[in-house]
Amino acid sequence: MVSNPDLRFGFRPVLRRCFERVLRGFLGAMTSMGAGAFLQAAPELGVPRFVQDRFAIGFWVAPQTDQEVEARFAEIAAANFTFVIGLCSGKSPEPVGRQLDWCEKYGLKALVPVGDRSPEALPDGPAVWGYSIVDEPNAALFPELRKTVDALRTARPGKLAYINLFPNYATAAQLGSTNYDEHVSRFVGRVHPDVLSMDHYPLFRPDRDGRENYCRNLEVMRRESLAAGVPFWNFFNAMPYGPHTDPTEAQLRWQIFTSLAYGAKGVMYFCYWTPRGDEFPKGGAILTADGRRTRHYEEARRINAGLKNLGPTLMSLTSAGVRRVKPGAVTPEALKGSFVTAISEGDYLIGSFRLPDGRRAVLLNNYDFAYSAWPTVSFDAPAGTVQEVSPKSGRIAEVMDDSPDMPGLQVSLDAGDGRLFVLPAE
Repeated sequence: MVSNPDLRFGFRPVLRRCFERVLRGFLGAMTSMGAGAFLQAAPELGVPRFVQDRFAIGFWVAPQTDQEVEARFAEIAAANFTFVIGLCSGKSPEPVGRQLDWCEKYGLKALVPVGDRSPEALPDGPAVWGYSIVDEPNAALFPELRKTVDALRTARPGKLAYINLFPNYATAAQLGSTNYDEHVSRFVGRVHPDVLSMDHYPLFRPDRDGRENYCRNLEVMRRESLAAGVPFWNFFNAMPYGPHTDPTEAQLRWQIFTSLAYGAKGVMYFCYWTPRGDEFPKGGAILTADGRRTRHYEEARRINAGLKNLGPTLMSLTSAGVRRVKPGAVTPEALKGSFVTAISEGDYLIGSFRLPDGRRAVLLNNYDFAYSAWPTVSFDAPAGTVQEVSPKSGRIAEVMDDSPDMPGLQVSLDAGDGRLFVLPAE
């Protein structure tokens, strides 16, 4: 158990040790089958790699119940999630095949836990996006994880071999690396993942604001994912536990749209179903431990609906930079390279992107989670050519001025919210 309250992760150390035991058993099973000959062969054989086909909206802790399991998958889909990690479990869990059929029925993809099965024994099918291997591995495991990833790619071409990393507030002992930047770089170089993923749960307390460190973590993921040419996803906090307050809807939005400003291609809530145990006595995830919806269910449903509509455009973007524009720091230098030439006083995060056809995009995020913002914005493009992606429809159309009687383009942003603008090519 982590003693520092800032070092509490989505998965407990005891679960991580279980994952490591499962991983060792998995590798042993493959070796006994003579799999060692092809463990490193996947890249050289030209085996199809995983290609992300939708914006990833997921969570940790699938429903822990035996009751009305199909209805639980329908409930997940109704909240506009796009995939699940793990499957429903209880005292007598429904067969995996039936649960995957329900995923397909409700338009969900699944990452199936590897467990102690050989690659050939893992379930497959149209609903299987890939396989969940391990959470928060120490760097000492990277060589064996590379073998596992290659074996899965050979046995299940085109499927994701999913591994989630520590956040940047993990200790050097937990990482097995000198520092966090080195840890992520080593992981990319040695494991060759198809998706980078990490969990980071910022504090929103008046006496402890963890948001800048969250952004530093996202910047590492942005940099490494661009260098490797793979997408990145991240978990964020959606429940009270330890030193964490219960996030407001604006704080949920802030975590999500900040990730989008850094170029994330997936966001995952911690948690969906409240885990039982001493660490989570308040409950308060999207669903309680006994399966009742909390206020976070409707909040997630609303936010996720917009994400699904923005998703096709978000998937096409390549990050060109991120700028934090703090109050009192609105200068040409602060905006340089952002595709924004002027913005009125406020606190903003500006994500700049390029599209495959040469157009540009700007994700403008209200960094303040307590107050709405109403900035006057100028882009480096003629006003009539600036467009916006609608979170209600996903369509791209000319941006509407929220206060046309005032000079300049007025943009209304709810607390923690973001808006995605599209500009013509330079």
